This record gives sequence, C-alpha cells and structure tokens, in this order.
Amino acid sequence: MKKALYSDIENGIAIVTLNRPECRNALSLDLTLELFECLHRLELDRSVQVIILASQGPVFSAGHDLTEILERNPSGYKRIFCACTHLMEKIQSVRQPVIAEVQGLATAAGCQLVATCDLAVASEDASFATPGIRIGLFCSTPMVALTRSIGRKRAMEMLLTGETISAHMAAEWGLVNRVVPAANLRSTTWSLAERIAEASSVVVGIGKNAFYKQVELDQAHAYALAGQTMSANAQEPDAQEGITAFFEKRPARWLRDA
Repeated sequence: MKKALYSDIENGIAIVTLNRPECRNALSLDLTLELFECLHRLELDRSVQVIILASQGPVFSAGHDLTEILERNPSGYKRIFCACTHLMEKIQSVRQPVIAEVQGLATAAGCQLVATCDLAVASEDASFATPGIRIGLFCSTPMVALTRSIGRKRAMEMLLTGETISAHMAAEWGLVNRVVPAANLRSTTWSLAERIAEASSVVVGIGKNAFYKQVELDQAHAYALAGQTMSANAQEPDAQEGITAFFEKRPARWLRDA
C-alpha cells in the first residue's frame, strides 16, 4: 500500500514528503494527523537539525480534502479543523526550522502550510490562493497564517477574491523567501537547509522559539523577552564555544559534534 507521507533523513536534514498526488496532496484528516506525528518524531530525533516539507506531483497541496467536508456533524467538522490548527502550531513549535519546498499550486490549507512554515522556497511555476470564498467556505483558518505572513490588506485581497497569485508576487508580498527555476528547486532548498544546519541546533531552537513568542508582542514586551532569551542563550555551552572559536579563529565545535 502506498504511503500518504514519507520522510528521509540525510546529514541532519529531514525531507518530509506529501505523497497523495492523485488527490492533489489534499490534507485529509488522516494525512494531517500523520504529518503531526511525523513532526513530533523528528523533533525528538537529536540528529535532525532542519526539516524540509515537500510534495509529490504537480500540486504542492490543494488544502483540505473536500470529500470530508460534506455532510459532517458539528463534532466531525471540529475534529478536522482542530487537527489542522494543531498541525500548524506544531510546525512553529518544533525546535527545527521547517522549510516549505513548493512546486505547483498551493491553495487554501495548502497555502496555509506555506505561510506557516518558517521559510519557503518556490519554483517559478508555483502559485498560491485562498479560494474558499468561491465555494462558500471562507478560508478562516488559512487567514490566520496568511495575515501574519503578508499583512492585512494583501491577505484580505486573497481571501475576498480567491484569486491566484504567482510565485514572484508571493515573494514580493513575503509569502515565500525565494523563487527559483523548477530544475533548481531541490538544490536551492537543500543548500538553504545545509546553511542553517551549520549552526548550533540548540541555539537555532532557542531563536525559533523566541521569534514566535516575541512577534505578536508590543515592542516593550518583545524587548523584555528578547533580553531574557539572550541572557539564557549566553549561558549555553554552545554560545561560549562559538565566541571562543571566533576569537581563536577556528570553526566552532558544537555539542552535537563533540
């Protein structure tokens, strides 16, 4: 039986691949739960420093599996959308940076996946939309990630019109970091992951956690949190090693390398 999701780990980088191309990699409830559990396992694996989220086929993800949205009772709908919310929260709470590798179309909860990931690299043929308005189901949960990624006015335009934006516009708006030819998508994403993996995984985890805590705070509280974080970070063995290595003009030897 074909797996709906599979993962591979090489040199500290995990590639998690959605594998439902025949269903446009729609996020069924089962796939959503499986992806959550996969991220949980990878978070506990100390050898994994970066996670790449990719997909098979011409579509990155078409969002929720609409066959599961018809004629459900209230508890059924709540389970589907709560599972999706927990998945998005998991992506941002795992200690490793998560990079979306986007080819083709990413719509609705698929666009939400991209907006939620810490970084995103898209091929030139990628495109993005939140078209729920067109089928009577406003993209309310994708709205949360989208607003925090591209801002209010641009998010509202996507949400109210359902229109698709190109990869280059997505980069201009801040939904993705880089746009590259399709032939270079994997190599570019991998190079970005490798660059991040050169750093201390402990310090990267500290920084990611602090980023999401401070980003919604007012400036005074954000600085207070950041100051506490830097004080704690400075006491970490990897921070002391990194500073020492800088003065000694040598590569740092992080705890994972010891």
